[in-house]
Amino acid sequence: MMEAEIKARSTAAEMRRESDSIGTLDVPVNAYYGVQSLRAQRNFRITGSRLNPVFIGNLAKIKKAAVRVNRKSGRMAQEKAEAIEKACDEILEGKLHDSFIVDGIQGGAGTSANMNANEVVANRAIELLGGMRGDYRIVHPNDDVNMCQSTNDVIPTAGKLTALDLLKPLESNLKALANQLLAKSREFDLILKMGRTQLEDAVPMRLGQSFHAYASMVKRDSIRIGMLKSELYTINMGATAIGTGINTTDYYFSHIVPELARLTGYPLRQADDLFDATENLDAFVTISAALKTCALDLSKMCNDLRLLASGPRAGFGEINLPAMQNGSSIMPGKVNPVIPEVVTQVAFEVAGNDTTIMMAAEAGQMELNAFEPVLFYNLFDSITTLTGAVDTLTRNCICGITANRERCEELMDASVGIVTALNPYIGYQRAAAIAKESLKTRVPVKKLVVEKGYMTKEQLDAVLNPGILTQPHGVAAIRAAM
Repeated sequence: MMEAEIKARSTAAEMRRESDSIGTLDVPVNAYYGVQSLRAQRNFRITGSRLNPVFIGNLAKIKKAAVRVNRKSGRMAQEKAEAIEKACDEILEGKLHDSFIVDGIQGGAGTSANMNANEVVANRAIELLGGMRGDYRIVHPNDDVNMCQSTNDVIPTAGKLTALDLLKPLESNLKALANQLLAKSREFDLILKMGRTQLEDAVPMRLGQSFHAYASMVKRDSIRIGMLKSELYTINMGATAIGTGINTTDYYFSHIVPELARLTGYPLRQADDLFDATENLDAFVTISAALKTCALDLSKMCNDLRLLASGPRAGFGEINLPAMQNGSSIMPGKVNPVIPEVVTQVAFEVAGNDTTIMMAAEAGQMELNAFEPVLFYNLFDSITTLTGAVDTLTRNCICGITANRERCEELMDASVGIVTALNPYIGYQRAAAIAKESLKTRVPVKKLVVEKGYMTKEQLDAVLNPGILTQPHGVAAIRAAM
């Protein structure tokens, strides 16, 4: 026998032949995926990355909930149902994930992802029942695993569950960041510095107030995301293809969402209008917008931190960021603000993802949006990268920030910005003249005010008291005391 013929026969022995409505394909004999997954893998070589593992787990939860309801309704035999549920449990334990071979971005509104799950669950259930993988007479991917379901209710539901799961660590990280910023606001509370508007000297403030403002912003972002999560609790399971519930049973239709709620722990509810819930993706647009807002807020804060720490000799130098790594391959001793820089880069990515998500949601036509895969790919990426960015910002930057009190005082004393605080005591015209003279002669404002007899040193010190100067109605308190 020729060597080529031997090799061909050996290869054929390692394959099994499967058919779908398109035709037949040879599938590796030991593969848990089947012909539809393999065809999709060949069609959609787009990103080189596979389905999000949390998304895979939620597909398994949906299949598990469905088989439980179908068993209770009498549509599925006990032994088969138990095998399917066991296969789903194994996926939820992290097994069989390497059998999910389809790309994260794919045509067909997610049919490939749904069928990949159906085939893997079916083949593992067949194996548990003592059969050979690919023998769909025992357990069929469509007739059994996908019973009473459609890609068009499974995929958007899995997308919502995955977003909810991924948001948990993000919310936790945002809370930790806000707490650390509050701690820094207390630590820096008595350090007086010059506030700036449009990068020009404005009026004095406390360094702690800057960090308290950052904490307030982060808390607001966290609250906003938490409130919007409620939109993800409404799902369209039971809608099947377009919202009519075709191919479901009355029992399944009324029990699938409560069963899935029990499995996930989320307060899920079936949409009042299943047509709307099947064709419209605005809930994801809303969540993405909140993520983008949060990312941009964090980037703005990081811009501030880089400016406040700039130098260390020729910049603001009011704070020190922790040195995390060498900053240059040529300049010895240079240290860059790498953590704030990476957070800003994540903000760019989240903003770009949001544009894709908006376009995908808008592009839906009639009773279905075919662009859910790219929407989910970008949404999951936004949540995951933002979660990592918040964590590294907290641990590797905010926790280690220190203040340069002397530098803050030096810049404030040298600035003409403090003259604004003197308006109520010496008048605007005198204050403006003092500012002009100080800029021209470089003589500090405080010295000029005392030299011209406008205020005594004691009065000036009282006006510039950090505890009063930087609080609302501080002027009235000073006047009352003088």
